[in-house]
Formats: sequence, C-alpha cells, structure tokens
Amino acid sequence: MKRSLLIKPMMNDHYPTVTHGNGIYLYDTTGKKYIDGSSGAVTASIGHRVPEIIKAMDEQANKVSFVYRSQFTSEPAEMLARKLNEIVDADEDYWSFFVNSGSEATETAMKIAIQHWQEQGNYRKNKILSRWISYHGITLGALSMSGHVKRRERFVPLLEEYPSVSAPYCYRCPFNQTYPDCHLFCASDLEVAIQRIGTEHIAAFIAEPIVGAAGGVIVPPEGYYKKIKDICDQHHILFIADEVMTGIGRTGKMFGMDHWDVKPDIIALGKGMSAGYTAIAATLVSEKVMTPILKGSGSIMSGHTYSANPQSAAVALAVLDYIEKHRLIEKVKDNGDYLLGKLKALALTTDIIGDVRGKGLMIGIEFVADPTTKRSFTPETELTSKIVEKARDKGLLIYPASTGNEGVNGDAVILSPPFVITKEEIDQLVVLFEETISEIQSEIS
Repeated sequence: MKRSLLIKPMMNDHYPTVTHGNGIYLYDTTGKKYIDGSSGAVTASIGHRVPEIIKAMDEQANKVSFVYRSQFTSEPAEMLARKLNEIVDADEDYWSFFVNSGSEATETAMKIAIQHWQEQGNYRKNKILSRWISYHGITLGALSMSGHVKRRERFVPLLEEYPSVSAPYCYRCPFNQTYPDCHLFCASDLEVAIQRIGTEHIAAFIAEPIVGAAGGVIVPPEGYYKKIKDICDQHHILFIADEVMTGIGRTGKMFGMDHWDVKPDIIALGKGMSAGYTAIAATLVSEKVMTPILKGSGSIMSGHTYSANPQSAAVALAVLDYIEKHRLIEKVKDNGDYLLGKLKALALTTDIIGDVRGKGLMIGIEFVADPTTKRSFTPETELTSKIVEKARDKGLLIYPASTGNEGVNGDAVILSPPFVITKEEIDQLVVLFEETISEIQSEIS
C-alpha cells in the first residue's frame, strides 16, 4: 500500500476513509456507520447529502462558478448580502464582506475595525482587545486575537498580545466569585483592561457569544453582554461578535448574541453559513462602522481570490433557505433542551463529568478527576483523546475541546449534531456516549 502524502492533524494516527454521508450519518470504506455527533467541526448543521443543496450547487455550476470580485458582482452574492442583512434584523443595515473561512472573517473584522478609525483620522486606535480562553482562528491576525494557549504557543513571538480579559467561566470563576453576587466581575474586567491600555489605543473588543473550542462551550451569565456592550460604547470601542461557531441557528437562535438582545458592530460568520457544503464565511459590518469608510476611501483594504464567488454564495443561500423552510432553528431549541437534559442526567451517574452546559445543539461536557474540588485530570492521562477515540470506535463522532483553569490542562468535548437529528437519533447518540464514558471511567480508575 502506498503511503499517504496528505498532511493530517496527527501524522501518526490512522483515520478511516469516508465514502459518503446521509442525514446525521457518515460511512467509511469498511461500511461502518458513524453518528456525526459534532457536525464535523460544528459545521454540517443541516446534515449530509441534502438534495436541495446539491441541486443548487449544480444549477449554479451550470451558469458560472467563479468571477473575480474586482471585475464582476453576481446575483447570488448580492442576494446573499441582502439575506444576511435581513436575518440580522437590526435597526441599521449590515454590509457583507465574503471570505472563505472563519479565520479570514475574524481577521477581516479586525482590519475593518482599525480602518473605521483611520478613516476618521484616528491612527492611534489600532489594538484589538480579546479574552483569554477564546479562539478566533489560525491565521496570524486571528491567532493574535485568540486566548488559546495551546494554539498560540508555537507562534508567540509572531503574535500581538491582544488577549487581556478573563472569560465568563462560571464553573471555574477566575475571580472566585459566584453569580449573581459577583456583580459580573468578568465583564468589569474589560473596563480594567481599557484603563490599563488606554481607550485612545483600542479599536475593538472581540468575543465569541459562547466560547467553543477553547473552553468547551462556556455560556456567560445573564447581563454579561449588555454590560460588555455598554462598556464598549462608553469608551468608543467597537464590539465584534465572533459567531463563526454559534451563528446561523446553532444555539437555537439565528445568532448566539440574540440570546442577550445585543447587536454587535461587526459580526464574523462561517461554518453553519454553508453547513459544510462549500467554503464560505462572512464579515457583517454595521452601517455605523461603514459610514466613515463610504465617505472616505470607499474601499476596504482586504480581500481574497475566492471572495464572493457565485458558486459558494449560491450554496449559502440555499442553506439559509433550507433552514428557514424547514423551521430548523425552532427544532434546534427543542432538540437541544432534550439532549441537554439527557446529558445532565448522565452526569449524575458518573464521577468524571464535572459540568454539562450549552444552548441549543451546542453542548459542552467538562471532565474532572474530582467533582467536589473540580480538579482536572493530569495531561498525561490524555483523557479527551481517549474519549474521542473510544467514541469513534463505537460509531460516534464528537469534538475535542480545551478547558480548565486558564483554558489549559482540562478535558472537554462538544456535542453538536446536525439540526435535523430526531429524538430517536438523540437517544442513540446518548447511548453510545454513555457507553464511552462508562468504559473510559473503568479504564482509568
């Protein structure tokens, strides 16, 4: 057998070869069936091999797949921009800058925020504040905004020191407080960072509505984002919401930030925007942010070869139409409550689950060696890897996540199945997950 020349995440691991998918299931070359319990990387939100999306792909390919954005616009791209503005449902218009990945979307958001102030003659506001225990992408700009210690460590000399604020991690409060008596110290920490750095230097603050891969689905307490937005507004700092993982229905609302009735100045989208059927992401920019640029240079200094290509735009439109037509966001809320309840019940039967948290079909499970003290397992245990591998062997795909104090040396996984999952399929998923946890607990005890 010829050796593989494909660079995979772990070069010495063996990966099954996928042949096809259908609904919530994936199949490999041996015929084995897997429940896609994480929608890949929290991406394949409407399931696999959906006929309506395949039809839209074919129809657009028979017209034109690619044009360069400085030479043409296209009807699918224009329609997608209007559709996204519609679903933001704000008092002002939001403009769309289309890119190819979530990393590009957050980096474009950073650039637009800085340019917004430059166009007004303010060249000192060029820093972006962000939180520790966060992840905004793997490009150098996006990684600079990320407070993901493990993903930063190889590149620290190349990165900006943007993470300055503690995450709203109630299970392991960095201030040793308890909500609501804490008076949202985690939000006030942004004010402290602003005072230390100086508002005259800060262009924007970026945050995931719900922390994903860096924290194992950390949901902030009520009132947190209202206070964050008020602090940003008071100090003339733009607020960027990284909705790459939470956006387009994943949490039971169209945008994660909708749970707290906060409209960001800039929104980064990806993943569920195309449900994995094509590579596309977007930076949505409010009219307030765009106005100085429109009155000034009239051009945003960013762009990629495949930006706004009609093929990807047509696919994303079809995905959004499918979600609306089948009322999938309502289904996410219902199925999410059902799955969360099942997992919380499971947590009561095992000593290694410390916390179960989430919204909609974005649920994190944090594992601990001691549920009373919340002591994490040692890194040498490699618990997350063992759980992910054991689940895969049983035919369940789950997503590994970092967690723990400062987002390191903790163990967590994310369950985020496609929106189209049924309650019967959720029951199957939970059975496989319960078997996984039971066997792992026996092996490490």
